[in-house]
Amino acid sequence: MRRLLFAHGAGGFADDRPIADGLGKALGVPIDMPEFSSDDMSLRAWADPLRTRLSTMGADDLLVAHSFGASILLHVLAEPGYAGPRRAVLLAMPNWGPNGWGVEEYDFAGTPPSGVELSLHHCVDDEEVPFGHLDLNAALLPDAQVHRHEVGGHQLVGQVEAVAADLRAAAP
Repeated sequence: MRRLLFAHGAGGFADDRPIADGLGKALGVPIDMPEFSSDDMSLRAWADPLRTRLSTMGADDLLVAHSFGASILLHVLAEPGYAGPRRAVLLAMPNWGPNGWGVEEYDFAGTPPSGVELSLHHCVDDEEVPFGHLDLNAALLPDAQVHRHEVGGHQLVGQVEAVAADLRAAAP
């Protein structure tokens, strides 16, 4: 049976639960949503447990990550030798480059993940991560599908079905 790994945003374990649970219900799949550190926000502190989870997943399993969690997932997907799920949806992902928030540790300046189909979702009315970050990330990931939502804010309220439809469309 397919399953979905959901990586929450910074400090967002409880806040992101409705997105994860909504996707699980809409897709009829079990959700794995590990709680990542709120104290250690280093790339390594989040990437290491994410790698561990991904190592137990099959190519047809689903990945969804929100905000900071999406930033970390992108780094892991682009690592040499990555062999986990071949599809990932990144929700409201910040851009950490010089035209975004300018934080070198999180900046993704590498080669886009090879063999992983990516989708980016962002709401115009997101008050946490500026909507302009979507275009910056789309430029970094030119093969990604880009989904702009007029409403839904940072938590993509009312957009869970659109995200689920995106995941269904790519299902094997």
